[in-house]
Amino acid sequence: MDAQIKLANVTLKFGKFEALKDLSLLLESNRIHGLIGRNGAGKTSLLSLIAAFRDTTEGQVFIDGEPVFENADKMLQVSFIYNKDYKEEYEKIPQFLEFPEYYRPNYDKEYADYLLKRFKLPLDKPISKLSKGMQSALNAVIGLASRSPITIFDEAYVGMDAPAREIFYQEILADQAKHPRTFILSTHLVSEMDYLFDQVVIIDQGRLVLNEDYETIASRGASITGAADQVDAFVAGLKVLNEQKLGGTKSVMVYGALSEEDQQKAQQLGLEIGPVSLQDLFIHLTEEVH
Repeated sequence: MDAQIKLANVTLKFGKFEALKDLSLLLESNRIHGLIGRNGAGKTSLLSLIAAFRDTTEGQVFIDGEPVFENADKMLQVSFIYNKDYKEEYEKIPQFLEFPEYYRPNYDKEYADYLLKRFKLPLDKPISKLSKGMQSALNAVIGLASRSPITIFDEAYVGMDAPAREIFYQEILADQAKHPRTFILSTHLVSEMDYLFDQVVIIDQGRLVLNEDYETIASRGASITGAADQVDAFVAGLKVLNEQKLGGTKSVMVYGALSEEDQQKAQQLGLEIGPVSLQDLFIHLTEEVH
């Protein structure tokens, strides 16, 4: 299911407030894109434009070269899953799922039934009576089973406990392998979800900070671990993002690629070099913008 997303010079204003500022972005099809930003960075505003929930103030959003706003064919290709208030929802799950089954051309009822069992969701209770975590799991079922060419989860795991979130992540990867599509996962649980991402988009204060594949980002810095005094000597003069100490051992995250000479020096000192954490990089990049 090819579905490439392009934002061209997009600005979104609410009155005088600019939620997005001249943002241009290309999201390749059939990849899992992690959308990261601090609270108020513009993540939900960006996603609501892709889902055609609202129109841009300036610029345009395209799916496969066609403008998405008021384009019924393109809008059908997008599932936008976000936290909903279900306190007035008295239907039970089977009746409730008739709606996406009817309106989503790729909806897979068999897969939905399997997911309901995996998440242990009760079918005999009104949705309003389900816990917040169960309501979030129901949202996950709808998003995954709809198999829309573009599937957006905007902080959709909120309320799920750790085991339920783990099931959610496993199912995203498993279903992406069988039925590739364009996923966008908006999150602030960066360290928990980073392994899911093929591509990472960071926005801050309505502007694009970074849009790169995960491997490239991981090479933008490094973690150095070893004896504390050796690590301190090695990282002197480097841009340090974060450091942790346990007894005589220290682990430091640095920004900037290490030269071959640096890597050899680290080896001689008995230091271990690993990739930089996306969370540390995200904090650093969004701090720099302020």
